[in-house]
Amino acid sequence: MNHAGSSNKVISITRNLSDKKDSDSLRQKKKTNTRVIAITSGKGGVGKTNIVANLGFALSRLRKKVLVLDADLGLGNLDVLLGIAPKYNLSHVVAGEKSISDIIVKGPGEMKILPAGSGIQEITDLSRDQKIRILSELDTLLDTVDILLIDTAAGISSNVMYFNVSAQNIIVVATPEPTSMTDAYALMKVLSMRYSEKKFSLLVNLAASVEEAHEVFRQLDLVAKRFLDISIEYIGYVLADKNVTKGVRHQKIVSELYPDTIASRCFATLAEKVCKLPPPKFPKGDAKIFWKSLVQNKFA
Repeated sequence: MNHAGSSNKVISITRNLSDKKDSDSLRQKKKTNTRVIAITSGKGGVGKTNIVANLGFALSRLRKKVLVLDADLGLGNLDVLLGIAPKYNLSHVVAGEKSISDIIVKGPGEMKILPAGSGIQEITDLSRDQKIRILSELDTLLDTVDILLIDTAAGISSNVMYFNVSAQNIIVVATPEPTSMTDAYALMKVLSMRYSEKKFSLLVNLAASVEEAHEVFRQLDLVAKRFLDISIEYIGYVLADKNVTKGVRHQKIVSELYPDTIASRCFATLAEKVCKLPPPKFPKGDAKIFWKSLVQNKFA
């Protein structure tokens, strides 16, 4: 019997197992470090997509690898806002014609964009299998990015709920308008009562002053504590700035066109706060593990 050969074989197997364990550990660490953030609103017209684009740009300036998913299926306009014309979009992924990596386009700075289709009714109400396909495709990209921003549609449709629940953090955008505040509350109520979401961040957009923005948070936090079993973190504000409108007309984000204007400074501050968010706890701590059970448990 060749004891030396057997011993070498055991050592080889042990090393392979050790290498596999180290590799798995590294992959696990990578997955956990990927932050998935949904930016959503109960009402349209609150500047949500503009916030997503500027936040993505500001995060890329902080050397974060950012991927933005336009999840306003059927009515996506992130590409229009950024002045880009993608050849393919999410509808091609849903149909199985393209993979996620095929539709990625470069946005301002170093961020990357996953465009949605516009005027495509077929993808406005995804089936369970289509939801699984999208998550499976996104799953392949998580290890390559630091932050995935999901720009949801407005309202409380099943698609909006789906992408919000898919995220580790949910940032709700509201403005000082009473209708926006009411709809923001309604959105959080549905997510809380039907999908067991208990933690939200609030971003106040188009505020005339810091004081007005804080008052919006105070009122929503007060009513949420009284009627809902949720917690709302005040993540910040973006003050009203005429240069934002100028940027939209030029199909350029304000953070790129006017980096020193007041709104751009607000976005820079917001990006810093996002980078300092504490790591989410289980089951949302690892987006990949969470996504595997999401559809079966909540969207079956």
